[in-house]
Amino acid sequence: MTALTQPPGRLLSIADYAALSEDDRNRWELQEGNLVMSPSPTPRHMVIAAELYVQLRSQLPGNLRAVPDVDLDVQLAPAGQPGTARRPDLVVVEQAEFDRVTETGGLLRAASTILVVEIVSPGSRRTDNLVKRGEYADAGIPFYWIIDAEAPISLVACHLAGTFGYQDGGSVTGVFEAVEPFPVRIDLDALC
Repeated sequence: MTALTQPPGRLLSIADYAALSEDDRNRWELQEGNLVMSPSPTPRHMVIAAELYVQLRSQLPGNLRAVPDVDLDVQLAPAGQPGTARRPDLVVVEQAEFDRVTETGGLLRAASTILVVEIVSPGSRRTDNLVKRGEYADAGIPFYWIIDAEAPISLVACHLAGTFGYQDGGSVTGVFEAVEPFPVRIDLDALC
């Protein structure tokens, strides 16, 4: 794995982004064709993400798959046009979509994504709460969870509400329980 030695000097499509070599030092996303780099997450952030994955994985129905820290084609632009690819902390996709990427490559797609989870970092608060919230809603992803890692750990569960974008019931601490998109119970205090 090598780091990107220089920016490509042009707006990138999803195919261009997918063709870039992997970078084990930086975390890249594609925003309207522009490469955006953020520092690697903190150890606390990574532990929260890992613990969430462990709690969530055993509660998923057989037709769904949880995937941590993976590129997601938000599908907001036609093929060949400057695209947007995000790298959520965790996604839940249909098993068929996971299998498609395993067999043929490419990025997971928003159209087959049930849930996206972002863990707020000090430098991502506005991006996670506003920018990505809007992008994921525009992409039609039915559920978006925003986890704030500051003590006490909290979760805002957003769901699509038609043309209104995402609606939420406010921040939850302690234990989060829901019946949609699948029955789930997350012990937020046990995430770190």
